[in-house]
Amino acid sequence: MIDYDRFLSDYAKSVRASDIRELLKVVERGGVISFAGGLPDPNTFPKEEIAQIAMEVIIKHGEKALQYGPTRGSAYFLEAVREFSKMNGIPVRENEGIIATVGSQQSLYLVGKTLANPGDYIVTEEPTYLGAIQAFRSSGVRFLTVPIDEDGMRTDKLEEVLKEAVSEGIKIKYIYTIPTCHNPAGTTMPMERRKHLLELAEQYNILVIEDDPYSYITFEEREVKPLKAMDESGRVIYLSTLSKILAPGIRLGWAIGPEPIVAKMELVKQGMDLHTPTLTQYIAAEILKRGIIDRNIPKIKRIYKEKRDAMLRALEQYMPEGVKWTKPIGGLFIWVWLPEKINARKLLNKAIENGVVFVPGDSFFPNGGGKNTMRLNFSYPSPEEIEEGIKRLAKTIKEML
Repeated sequence: MIDYDRFLSDYAKSVRASDIRELLKVVERGGVISFAGGLPDPNTFPKEEIAQIAMEVIIKHGEKALQYGPTRGSAYFLEAVREFSKMNGIPVRENEGIIATVGSQQSLYLVGKTLANPGDYIVTEEPTYLGAIQAFRSSGVRFLTVPIDEDGMRTDKLEEVLKEAVSEGIKIKYIYTIPTCHNPAGTTMPMERRKHLLELAEQYNILVIEDDPYSYITFEEREVKPLKAMDESGRVIYLSTLSKILAPGIRLGWAIGPEPIVAKMELVKQGMDLHTPTLTQYIAAEILKRGIIDRNIPKIKRIYKEKRDAMLRALEQYMPEGVKWTKPIGGLFIWVWLPEKINARKLLNKAIENGVVFVPGDSFFPNGGGKNTMRLNFSYPSPEEIEEGIKRLAKTIKEML
């Protein structure tokens, strides 16, 4: 028997499976209501339009769409993204570039590999997106974390973290944030905190990575702008994706940032996959140019608002005293704080027996913590499943109190 472990790198040995991916295996067995993965509702996919455009693209642009393409991305797609971004208040300035990526997850990986060396420090919210933790950890970074409240990252605490880092001689490479409809917390950062964050980045000479998959699907008005739109000095690298507003199977995202950094991201990507699939770029470009996403977003908002409202009502109706949760203005998630005595991982084991799953909150804490928290997804289950699932979950919590 060959001992294959001896051939593995230290990084490969350290990698652990995503809790979300593991829970999807439980869901596949059936009989379980899932609040785990951030899956879009398939009813939001414009399947007929995608099918028609895919056929047209292959017939009309097949020679290019089925061929190798530039690492930076097809000019056809990049121009469509430029226009789409501009329409949504995200400028692409003269000294900035765009790169097409295989979903936002690859953007995160490229950012990590381009900007950080092993042992470097970065700042994130606590909790923060699990996929970002995994991507950045592959670069060997160390995390400094800033707590959230109902309004997202507490920039007063961010200021304390930055001051302490300077006093200890620690150089921070970048701040990673999801300011709008946060994953996992569902929070949205108000304008005064956004301004403060950018002021701190300027003061301490730090880059900001703005991850923005969800601002297109807000259901309540809030006077906020993307950090990228407020950036006057070229500090913000903006990431977005079509996964939540078109279909995740398309696997297309993009990054917008200072040209010198995007150019280096391009070189890192070359060694990874040569380029993002050309065919999906052409299909997506046509979808963007024809306004299909713009017409589809109101439908997505309507469906997800109904589901969010169903979850908030059920939480209010069934949860015992001592359980708290966020009230998101959009996105796909609600964050729950359980009573201190409840460990969410132990709760999950009992919840599976009662036919419901969620993601334990400690998965989203880079440096540990969050044992009594959990993330609930409302985009995938039906309103009826949401009510029944929350009822089962509340029953499980009461059993542990």
